[in-house]
Amino acid sequence: MASIEKIVLVLSGGADSSTLAYLTKSQGHDIYPISFNYGQIASKETNSAEIIAKNLGTTAKVIDVSTLKQIFGGSTVLMDKSMAMPAQFESKVIVPFRNAIFLSIAVAYAITIGAKKIIYGAHKSDSPFYPDCRKEFVDAFQDAAKLGTDEDITIENPFYNFSKADIIRKGTTLKVPYEITWSCYLEEEQHCGACESCNNRKNAFKEAQISDPTKYST
Repeated sequence: MASIEKIVLVLSGGADSSTLAYLTKSQGHDIYPISFNYGQIASKETNSAEIIAKNLGTTAKVIDVSTLKQIFGGSTVLMDKSMAMPAQFESKVIVPFRNAIFLSIAVAYAITIGAKKIIYGAHKSDSPFYPDCRKEFVDAFQDAAKLGTDEDITIENPFYNFSKADIIRKGTTLKVPYEITWSCYLEEEQHCGACESCNNRKNAFKEAQISDPTKYST
C-alpha cells in the first residue's frame, strides 16, 4: 500500500485544480487546500474552492493577498474591469508570475504544517501560453524552494502531460462536481461563456465528448 502523504494543494476552484483535489484525495492522501484572493474580478473562484474542499472533508485556507492589485492592476483583464475581455488567449490575460507567488506562500504553509509536497493544476494545454505552468518552471522552483528552506520539498504539476480534455475525462470518472467549479474571468450569476477561460472550458468538454454541466450566459 502506498504511504499517505500530507500534501498542500493550490486550489483555485476551477475545473483543473478541483480535479487534482479529487484525484489526490482518491489516492488516500491528506490534502491541505490553499486558495488566494489576489484582487481578481472573479471572487467566485475562492467560493468554489471552499465548497470543493468541504466536499472532500477538509477546509480551504483562503489567503488574502488582494493588495497585489496595486502591482497588477491595469496589466491584466483578470483584475481590471475597464479592459476589454478577450475571447481567445492574449497576453493581457496573464497575471505576471502569479503561480510563483502562490507557490511561494504554499511552500511556507507546507513547512509550517510539516508537509513535504506541494501540487497545483497546471497542464499541457496551458504550457504554450503561460510560462509558470511549464514543467521546467516547476523543476526550477522546486530547486529554489529546497535551497530557501533547507527542506526536501517536492513541487509538482501532476497534469503536466494532460490536456484540459484529458483532465475532464479523468475528473468525470472521479465524479468531480464540475457544475460547482468556477472558470470564468468575470463575476456574474453564470459563466459568461465568452471569455478565454470559458471558451477553453467549453472546448475541453467538447473534445472530451462529455456533457458540460456548466450554465453559460452565452
